Amino acid sequence: MQVPTHSIRDSQGVRLRFRQHPRAFFSVPILLRHLSGGGVRTTRGISLDLGVGGLGAMVHGEVQVGDTVSIDFELSQGALTTVAIVRHASNTRSGFEFVGLTVAELGWISMFVGTT
Repeated sequence: MQVPTHSIRDSQGVRLRFRQHPRAFFSVPILLRHLSGGGVRTTRGISLDLGVGGLGAMVHGEVQVGDTVSIDFELSQGALTTVAIVRHASNTRSGFEFVGLTVAELGWISMFVGTT
């Protein structure tokens, strides 16, 4: 399953893709936890961008597309622990789609991104 995106074709027929939710540059340390064959694995990383739909990050270690993870990070309103699904994973960048954010958490992220 892919991250929700929209696409259009330009005047030359090239498909242009864009995100369903806007993201803003966001660089803070993150702590990521996920189940692996040996139990719960903890990984550190740095976020790259943030939106109400998810987070982009560079993480130390391997995550697989489809994994469900827990991500801890700080916003100005306080610490957040979110649940997310890995939607993209490469050597340089991973993309995470948030699941089950509370109304307050959505509001905090929306204020940060500037969509409220």
